[in-house]
Amino acid sequence: MLYHKIVEVREKIKQWKKEGLTVGLVPTMGALHNGHLSLIKKSVEKCDKTVVSVFVNPIQFCPGEDLDKYPRTLDADEKLCNDAGVDIVFSPSPVEMYPDAQMLSNDFLTYVIPPFFYTNKLCGKSRVGHFDGVCTVVNKLFNIVQPDFAFFGEKDRQQLIILKKMVKDLNIPVQIIPCPIVREENGLALSSRNKYLSEDDKVNALVLSKILFNIKSCYNEGMKDVKALTETAYSFLNDRHSLEYLEFRDADNLEEKTAADNNTIVFIALKIGNVRLIDNISLV
Repeated sequence: MLYHKIVEVREKIKQWKKEGLTVGLVPTMGALHNGHLSLIKKSVEKCDKTVVSVFVNPIQFCPGEDLDKYPRTLDADEKLCNDAGVDIVFSPSPVEMYPDAQMLSNDFLTYVIPPFFYTNKLCGKSRVGHFDGVCTVVNKLFNIVQPDFAFFGEKDRQQLIILKKMVKDLNIPVQIIPCPIVREENGLALSSRNKYLSEDDKVNALVLSKILFNIKSCYNEGMKDVKALTETAYSFLNDRHSLEYLEFRDADNLEEKTAADNNTIVFIALKIGNVRLIDNISLV
C-alpha cells in the first residue's frame, strides 16, 4: 500500500505494534533495482511487516549535484515492492518531511550531525554536509516508522558505518542489518546512477571492481603494504577514468590503515564523464 502522509504510516505502525509484530525498514531514494530488492527480500524474510521509504532527500545533495536529475520512478518502484511482499511504500513529499521546506539549512532546520572523524574523509571530503543530510533523514524515518530492524547495503559502506555509529550514540532502538553488495555478472556494483552511463561507459566502469578484486587477490597472496597494494590499481586506469580516491580504512571506525589486515575495507571513487561511481571491498 502506498502512503504519502506521516500520520497514515504512524497509525498503521501503531496497529502493528499493538499486535506484537516486528517491523523492518528499507530506506531508499527510489529508482529501485536488484540491489534494493535484495534488502527488501531480507526484510520480508526476517520481519512480520516491511516498510520501504521512497524519498529523494534534498538535504543530502550538495551544491551542483544531481537532485533535479535524480531518477524518479515511483510507479515502477511501487510495483517492485508490491511484488516482493512489502506492506507499506512510504513516499512523502519534501514538504511532508520538512514543513519549512524553503529553509533547508542548519540555520533553520534541526540536523543530526555525525562525528567529524567519520565524515571528513572518502565521500564526505568532497560532499561536505552530505552525511548530515543522510543522518537527519534516516533519524526522521526511524522516528516515523519505529522499526525493529533497518536494512542498508554495504555498497554505501561509509554511510553504513556512520549510521551504525548514530544508532549507538543516540540509543536508537533499531538493529541495523548490513546487506552485501549486489553486482552484475561482470562485477559492476548495482547503482541507481548506472542509468546515467552509456554502454561504453559501463565497460569503463568495470575498472572499479577489477581494481578491488585484484587488491583483495594480492592481499590474499600475502601483500600487506598499503602503498604497494595501491600501486596495483594504476595499470587498470586510462584517460576515461578520473580517480577521486582509493583508500584503505578500518571497517569499524574508518581510521586510515598503513598496513592492510582482516578488518580493512578498500574504498574507491572515480568519475566516468560526469558520473561519479563508488565501490568497496572487505579484505577478510
